[in-house]
Amino acid sequence: MELSIQTLHFRSGTNLTEAVRNFSNYKHGGYLIMNKDVLKKIIIESQQRVFKLKFKYRKLNIDNNANYVFTGIRRAGKTYMLYQIIKDLLVNKKNINQILYINFEDERLIGFYHSDFDLLLECYSELFGNKQPYCFFDEIQNIPAWEKFVRRLADTGYRCYITGSNAEIFSSQIATTLGGRFMIREVQPLSFKEFLDFNNVTLEKNYEYSEQKLKIKKLFDEYFRYGGFPEILKYKQKKEYLSTLYQKVFYSDIIARYNLQNNNLLKLLIKKTAESVNSETSYNRIKNIIKSTGIKAGTATVAEYYGYMYEAFLIFGISNYTAKFSDRETKKKYYFADNGVLNLFLIDQDTKLLENIVFIELKRRYGEDIFFFKRKYETDFFISEKKILIQVSNSISDYETRKREINSLISAMDELGINKAKILSYDEKEIIKIGINEISVEPVWRWLLKK
Repeated sequence: MELSIQTLHFRSGTNLTEAVRNFSNYKHGGYLIMNKDVLKKIIIESQQRVFKLKFKYRKLNIDNNANYVFTGIRRAGKTYMLYQIIKDLLVNKKNINQILYINFEDERLIGFYHSDFDLLLECYSELFGNKQPYCFFDEIQNIPAWEKFVRRLADTGYRCYITGSNAEIFSSQIATTLGGRFMIREVQPLSFKEFLDFNNVTLEKNYEYSEQKLKIKKLFDEYFRYGGFPEILKYKQKKEYLSTLYQKVFYSDIIARYNLQNNNLLKLLIKKTAESVNSETSYNRIKNIIKSTGIKAGTATVAEYYGYMYEAFLIFGISNYTAKFSDRETKKKYYFADNGVLNLFLIDQDTKLLENIVFIELKRRYGEDIFFFKRKYETDFFISEKKILIQVSNSISDYETRKREINSLISAMDELGINKAKILSYDEKEIIKIGINEISVEPVWRWLLKK
């Protein structure tokens, strides 16, 4: 059977230009969607590249007997998680020929279809015999029906590690298909501890009282403003790197993925969300703000676009612990995945950056169990399971600010029956005792370094 350009276009889901470019990958008169020589070349090149790589390790607590899905915002370090697992396998006497690593963003794989997965395994077998490889599939969500393939591999005893840059990978349909055979791990940009390690700083025992403290605080200021994307350490022009990264998320992970037509609406939504960090907002309020600029968008459209930002791991939202269910879903405080991206939209807004960096670390430590607490007063963060209350303030040296922050905490502490709470500041430290209640004030950089 001879396959036409139109057939290739339909089978691959690509545009016609890409279809023409990949038509040479077809065997005339056959039904091989990808050229086997191309696949073999990619397999060998990937092995050689990973084998030669040198990079900083991140702490990686995984079960060696489990399959994993690594997901998270673009450039957070998901691919390097795969590389790290491969390196660990090599250290433990596995051969590089036992590794099957494929990055599905390789342009040579444009036109790859789910029926090519078996061809990929066939190519590996022809290269290295009928041994069962360790499978590493990067950005696999680009391929239709990928979840059925990896489910089959897991069912037949393969060890699989896959990545994806979109929360759609968690959809209920896909989760049902994977059926508990994969552990889900969200990869975030570097923590401050990791950031120090990547800058070759190892904490001394009494670093707070040594000269090392000055170096730590200097690096914290960089981390505070430019965030923790691993690659940013290589660049002097950090804002340019962050701007390029943001554009990639904006156009590739949101606009192109969901075929959105209203770029200006999305740009404005992201900007207004950044300006609203540390303030409760709602879809209806955002809709009205958008309307005042002359752009028309209904509440449903605003909610839909927020869903896309969530799925690209660009933003996250937390609800008021005291609110009724309907308000929890529609009224939230929003935060960005990284301070560097947030800072692209702010001018002299250190309070927003401070609260955002605290949220990022809380998410790292406690996952989804994060709320704010608001009745008469508002407390920035409440970890319900651990009964932790945290207020964030750049400084409480001003009398009115101090009074406001303390009153907010005391009100929440009394209602929840908690007698200890925390204020995280930029660089202030003290213990405040009011009756049986104790509030510890701590520099956020110091708190970030605690276990």
